[in-house]
Amino acid sequence: MSDYGFKTTLSTTFDVALPQVLAALKAEGFGVLSDIDVAGAMKEKLDIDLPPYRILGACNPPLAHRALQAEPDIGLLLPCNVIVRQDPDGQVTVGFLDPQLMVGLTGNPKIREVADDAAARLHRVCNSLTGLATP
Repeated sequence: MSDYGFKTTLSTTFDVALPQVLAALKAEGFGVLSDIDVAGAMKEKLDIDLPPYRILGACNPPLAHRALQAEPDIGLLLPCNVIVRQDPDGQVTVGFLDPQLMVGLTGNPKIREVADDAAARLHRVCNSLTGLATP
């Protein structure tokens, strides 16, 4: 995807993909603390129509607690953002912010342990979604 994350593309609709993403996150211990409807906000604030686009603020409470204990200001980098967006070709992209970015920004070795765990979980979520199709 980029230097700051990884992604998968699903051959399904947005309305089918979103609950699959939420279920996959839950299976790895993540809840969603925030759900930003970017397309809805653009329509409401600017009267611009965009394809569905959501930013999910995913949080695994035990990991967040460990991170906060190691680095109290780490909350500036939490939660783990996940995007779900409808592509022009009709497929859905699910992107994940790489938790390893926290390590580079803090330089704290205790954060590396938490980021390793979070990254492994988010990669499992990504891999579990790969290849999903409309039922």
